[in-house]
Amino acid sequence: MTKHERPGVYSSYDASSVSAAGVGTKTVGVAAKAVKGTVGQPVTLTGYTEGVNAFGEETDGAGMSALVRLLFANGASKVQAVRVADAGETADYEAAFAALGALEDVKIMVCDSVELAVQQALRQAVESASAARRERIAIVGGSGTAAELVALAAELNSERVVLAGPEGSVGSVCSGALTAAALAGAAACGSDPAAPLNGAALHGLSGLSAAYTDNEVDTLVRGGVTPLESMAGEISPVRCVTTRTTTGGAADATWRELTTVQVVDDVIPAVRTALRSKFARAKNTAQTRGAVRSQVIVELEKKLAAEIIDSYGEVTVRPSEDDPAVCTVEFSFAVAHGLNQIYLTAHIAI
Repeated sequence: MTKHERPGVYSSYDASSVSAAGVGTKTVGVAAKAVKGTVGQPVTLTGYTEGVNAFGEETDGAGMSALVRLLFANGASKVQAVRVADAGETADYEAAFAALGALEDVKIMVCDSVELAVQQALRQAVESASAARRERIAIVGGSGTAAELVALAAELNSERVVLAGPEGSVGSVCSGALTAAALAGAAACGSDPAAPLNGAALHGLSGLSAAYTDNEVDTLVRGGVTPLESMAGEISPVRCVTTRTTTGGAADATWRELTTVQVVDDVIPAVRTALRSKFARAKNTAQTRGAVRSQVIVELEKKLAAEIIDSYGEVTVRPSEDDPAVCTVEFSFAVAHGLNQIYLTAHIAI
């Protein structure tokens, strides 16, 4: 900005097509190779321009700048980015995932690798973080035929991992990592965990490497793969599912819908946070336990009113038989499911 001695109001500005943050409510963690930046150190980004300043910009490929661009283009408001060492070994990605795992605000994780070993390491990272009360999901991309993608989903088999296909393209670059980043940005943009992403427009992708038939879509969804399609120039997910298709080797569709785990990750932390903030220095008395029960009901009523859950059961709070300083809270709830299909039956009189 040019400065003068004359009193007045002066200004300057810059512009970038994706320099500003979106309106998303979830922070995305991304681990990828980059042109520059410190390896293994998380950097907070609120816009694409910040990403370029911190990590540089690739002229081609599906590295950090390409993924960050897609994340912000699809609605992410905040990104925690970690540069992966240039060698790109599985251990390098594990180090980056560990750095992201230490951050409490990350809810979705993506990476620029499509290698199975790296994606399995990412699965382990999100499962470990979720077990430590930092609930999150991972979104990865794959390539190949419908059967090959289903086989890849079986190798991942986790309600916390979403596998999207086919590969997405940006210009001449085609990679499953681009597909994953676009879908992650859209997932971060959603404020209602029970609202499905089916049909949501994905921005920044110029095309897909394959077009699936209805039969292939059926195979993919049942096999734990989120298929994407291009209709009238607009790319969108057909149906968002997780890779969890079996439990103990037996078919299990309990965690098929992505919204199921999103609702769980919304309700449980909300109750946990409310109790932690209100009962930090409380006594384990009947009066306190009654207040705890009331607070849990308040939180569940909020989720019921927001149509995040369909219903909830009896809430019980009782002192632990093993430790007098512990009280046990139990409750049940039914998640609100997305509306995937409507069947019409018409009775026609002639």
